[in-house]
Amino acid sequence: MEHGSASLTSLVIVVIAAFLTPIILHRFRLKAIPVVVAEIIVGLIIGQSGFDLVNEGMWLETLSTLGFIFLMFLSGLEIDFSAFAGKKKKETLPGGGEAPNTLVVASSMFLFILVLSLGLSYLFVLAGFIDNVFLMTLIISTISLGVVVPTLKDAQMLRSNIGQIVLLVTVIADLSTMILLAVFVSIYGGEDSSSMWLLLILFGAGVAIYFIGKYFQNRSFVETMSKGTIQIDTRAVFTIILILVGISETVGAENILGAFLAGVVVALLSPNQEMVKRLDSFGYGFLIPIFFVMVGVGINIPKLFQDPKILLLMPLLFIALVIAKMIPALILRKWYSWKEVFATGSILTAKLSLVIAAATIGEKMGLISTRMEGALILVSVVSCLVAPVIFKKLYSHGEETEHVQQVAFIGSNRMTLPVVRELDPKLYETHLYHTKVDKIDDKVSRSCFEINEVEEYDAKLLEELGVFNVDLLVASIGDEQLNAEIALYAKEQGVERVIARAESPELDQKLRENGVEVFSVFLSSKALLKALIIAPNVVDILTNQESYLYQIEMNNEDYDGMYIRNFPFTGDVIMVRIFRDNESIIPHGDTELKIGDQLVVTGSSEYVEELRFDLEFCE
Repeated sequence: MEHGSASLTSLVIVVIAAFLTPIILHRFRLKAIPVVVAEIIVGLIIGQSGFDLVNEGMWLETLSTLGFIFLMFLSGLEIDFSAFAGKKKKETLPGGGEAPNTLVVASSMFLFILVLSLGLSYLFVLAGFIDNVFLMTLIISTISLGVVVPTLKDAQMLRSNIGQIVLLVTVIADLSTMILLAVFVSIYGGEDSSSMWLLLILFGAGVAIYFIGKYFQNRSFVETMSKGTIQIDTRAVFTIILILVGISETVGAENILGAFLAGVVVALLSPNQEMVKRLDSFGYGFLIPIFFVMVGVGINIPKLFQDPKILLLMPLLFIALVIAKMIPALILRKWYSWKEVFATGSILTAKLSLVIAAATIGEKMGLISTRMEGALILVSVVSCLVAPVIFKKLYSHGEETEHVQQVAFIGSNRMTLPVVRELDPKLYETHLYHTKVDKIDDKVSRSCFEINEVEEYDAKLLEELGVFNVDLLVASIGDEQLNAEIALYAKEQGVERVIARAESPELDQKLRENGVEVFSVFLSSKALLKALIIAPNVVDILTNQESYLYQIEMNNEDYDGMYIRNFPFTGDVIMVRIFRDNESIIPHGDTELKIGDQLVVTGSSEYVEELRFDLEFCE
């Protein structure tokens, strides 16, 4: 009974530590430290390396294992497989040249990283630090997706060409390391491990679950049961996790491989974003913090320092991590500056979750000692502390120039031409396309616009003319079927935003399901008339040039985390709404501004432009 009470007390201590960690980070503005790294540091303080307040028992062991499984699931869920399509529009670099193909460059960099990691691992084996080349190669080559993605988001790099390269290298490294880790367990697992071919059963189960999920995904009864107290979609996700984790352990692989595969399967099914947010909330709000705190609790730093061999290994391993990532990053020097190259190499050095996985498995299989496991995890923690700080120092917002969005209009008529005329040329570069056989709308003078004539509205022909190398495409010709055909083809070619005119409900639904934004003359007129009756002042805001709604992106780090009540701007501007990821926020005094926020404001144009300059184009 006393043992159970001590175990429960330790759980309370760990949960309180996990709860206070992000509050402390926020209070002292320690933005450079990832939360997961801070949780490990807190674990060090309350664990064996510090006050030794925690006794590992059944509660903590179970919840920590579940946290690790859920972390691997969310790592698989984070992978965006559209990045492998290679159909993104070509970006023009500041120097005027064409940006490289992200998939080709990222694949080349990862292969270089893998070869270098193998060579460096042999050096560690020859020096007598470790006996297994395979395990050390996995540890050196892996990259932390959980650190890279937030860092790229903070720097507004995620959508840039170099940001996509960094992201793709990380995704390939994550996928490859997980697969190689499964192969590693099968080869070195000893008598208890099944033959490697049994892994095919696991992957076969993953494929079968994907097709079953695809079949039932859009059924009306599933959508109905996903609401209220049933939440069938969330139940399905946990069922997938447990099935694949169970199969993974049965065939002799580690449970984390099944969890990671479950995340990949769910990601391929393109889940509802609301459900993803619920899963993130559950994982990062409860289970995962317990796991990371317990990682810190289990490391005994004083004992590590008693072993001269381990003490020498740690700095040498950190140097190896830097070499394995910085040298392959030199491939980017052909297109980017030295600062950007070194920034890329530094952020790729960050590693955490998969190193912990590999080290834990290596210790469990008797291939490395407990001290060696602690040393590997400690070095990975240091890499996550150092890499984002160096990256932010090297990558400067001040070097960015104002981005003018490229917009293509297919069809020049009384609907598109007035819109083109009113778009701010400082923010939008417009391109109009019209067929030679169609007459331009007589109501608008052709001399006012530069219109590109095409033989016909054929998607292949438009692609040859480079029409799809834009940020936004608007398909607004008289034939809604042709609009749909062009819009869907544009999405396939990687155009980020596509807007199409469609009047029929069936076509409207099909386009929306494929990520196309839809507008309808009939529905727009009906909505406007209803708004004029119910809320005429709202319509006035939208149509009166003196009270337009404007959208501004918050990029200035000086205001990141600042409460609106403390915001120093005193111009004639009112914040109406804040869009953050998929969340819509009504701003008030206690609302914090965050990097990447989309602010919807209203006010006089001169003050709006001043605010735009302060928030978007900071030095």
